[in-house]
Formats: sequence, structure tokens, C-alpha cells
Amino acid sequence: MKPYYDEDGITIYHGDCREVLPSLDPGPRLAFADPPYGVGFKYGEAYEDVGGGAYLDLILPAFKELQRIAQTVCVTPGMRFAYAYPPPKWMLAWFKPGSVRRSALGGFNEWEPILLYGENKRMYHDAIRLPDAANHSVGPASEHPCPKPLRLLTWIVENLSDPADTVVDPFAGSGTTLHAAKQLGRRAIGIEIEERYCEIAVQRLAQGVLEFG
Repeated sequence: MKPYYDEDGITIYHGDCREVLPSLDPGPRLAFADPPYGVGFKYGEAYEDVGGGAYLDLILPAFKELQRIAQTVCVTPGMRFAYAYPPPKWMLAWFKPGSVRRSALGGFNEWEPILLYGENKRMYHDAIRLPDAANHSVGPASEHPCPKPLRLLTWIVENLSDPADTVVDPFAGSGTTLHAAKQLGRRAIGIEIEERYCEIAVQRLAQGVLEFG
């Protein structure tokens, strides 16, 4: 498949990750996946975020491919589908008291799990607290309905990969993982099914290391 973008060690493919991932060979990689959460969120026109079988048809084939091509796999599954994945080697936590949502318990959800599989580098702390997560979207990233904080992805990429590794994100969205990888001097591959978000990711990468969001 011809890349949508390919500069400075960062490659973006516009397409369905279930079709692109099988073309990648195994290697020294960290795969980070932040798939839709199956809660009916409106991401764009290319994918309808519904739960149930349709959601599992998306995430399980992609997850299987990530385990094939990467030595370390990291997934943010949300709360609802956290147990749809195989048991992880370990579970990391992202605390976000500044960006809470309603929980099924009638209160508020202030953290999210991060599932970790395969080989992992030494992590002295298995949790990160980002109290200002509600205000992390700046510049082009704010056009995506649900971007992850750059600080969160920087923490993950820096701790779970070596400088020579390639970082793979099959649900690249607005390109936060790619941006973090570029700042840290890693090569990266992003796959995104919505072309508008591919454009946003390219805009962010063009800013070099000047974005401080």
C-alpha cells in the first residue's frame, strides 16, 4: 500500500488497519492501540462506533496482528470492553481527574486501564496522573473528538520502547502517538481509516517539536 505520508522516519497509511497490518513484517516494535470504545462516539464517516459483535470484529483481528508484528503491545481498551482482550501481562493506569465521565456505578470514572502484553522495558511506575487532561487538545489535535494527551503517549513510548524501535499505532487518529515518537527520535507507523484525521496528523508532524500541548 502506498503511504499517505512518509517523512523523517514517520509513515502514515490511510486505510483499515485490518488490511494494512498483515503487510508488515515482525520486528523490534512497540504497538500502541487506542481503538474506538464501542460507545457510539462519532469519529467520522469511515467507521461507526457501535458495540457488540461489530466492535469485536474490529479490535480482535487488529490485536492479533499487533501481537504478531510487535514485541510489546499496549492497548487502551476503555472500561466497557477491557475484558474482551486476553489477560495482559500487566495493567497500567492513567488517572485523569480533570476529564471525568459518568460510570456505570452512577458516579464518575476518573481513570482508564492500559493493557500491556509481550516484552516490556523496566517501568518503575505503572501509573501516570494527568489532572489537566481536559485541556490537552491544542491546535490541529482539537479537531479530533477524542484525542489522547501528548504527555500520556510520550510516557508510554519513552518507557516501553528503545530508540531503535519502531512505534506502530493502528488507530492513529490525530497523530498523537506519531508526534510523541518523533519528539523522542523513534520511527513510527500510523494507520488511520478517516482521511481527515490523516491530514490533521500530517499538520502536527509538520510542526516538528514546537507543539507543547
